Amino acid sequence: MADIRDLQILVSLSRHKHFSRAADDCGISQPAFSARIRKLEEAFALPLVRRGNMFMGFTREGEVVLKWARKVLADLDGMRQEVDALKSNLSGKLCLGSIPTTLPFAAKVSAQLRRLHPNLTVEIHSLSTRQIEIRLNDYSLDAGIMYFEDADPEATEKLYDESYVLIAPEALAPRRSGQISWSEAAALPLCLLTRDMRNRQFIDSVFAEIGLAPTIVMEANGFTAVLAQVASGSAATIAPRGVAEMFLSLETTVQLPLVEPEAAHAIGLSIKVQFPIPPMLQALRVAVRASL
Repeated sequence: MADIRDLQILVSLSRHKHFSRAADDCGISQPAFSARIRKLEEAFALPLVRRGNMFMGFTREGEVVLKWARKVLADLDGMRQEVDALKSNLSGKLCLGSIPTTLPFAAKVSAQLRRLHPNLTVEIHSLSTRQIEIRLNDYSLDAGIMYFEDADPEATEKLYDESYVLIAPEALAPRRSGQISWSEAAALPLCLLTRDMRNRQFIDSVFAEIGLAPTIVMEANGFTAVLAQVASGSAATIAPRGVAEMFLSLETTVQLPLVEPEAAHAIGLSIKVQFPIPPMLQALRVAVRASL
């Protein structure tokens, strides 16, 4: 039957989706890598990998084996973490998913975690809510920061409420300080995230609630591109307060909290279900609370 090395090889193939690159990642030759896969298939008496001239994916049976391989490796890593924690030497790699609007908070959590446990490595992945859910379920993520209402309530704890701010070039801003209503913001030329983004859907729902159509002149699928338009002076934008705070030093712009209505959406921390909870995830919870 499969040993730990076989499971690592299978997961590496899933990650790289290429035999040669996966073999390099595992530190063995491609012929040896392919032989291990074939040996694993013989052990299960089932084809696990769909092959052509290149890797074409996993069979249905292969997907099942892959799911369990990830779980076994995650449990093994949790055991190693717990043993290391007894030596006050928590180490390893934590993979954290984050929706785009919470990336500033994820970075803050990562820095706090590294201060508490300098031997830890943190990977932050910018993902959609759906991608975070999928990767938590297949054990390729350890935790995710996402909208609370979209997450599994049994695996998610509420962190904070995300409110909204208008960021506008000085020439477009109706005032330099104070607040701004959503109806005022609707009249400004806006650059927003694309409609497939959850944050944009929340913004659209607020405008629909007050019966107004915003003046959208540009769209982008990331805040870097959106804020570049604001910095150029061509449009204003609506962003979560956490994103806005990262750009307080952006010259020639004005930030005004949005009111009438005061819209907010809860952000939560979702952790893959594991018992016992690995020390790394316990440490993550401590770092999250310290970052609030």
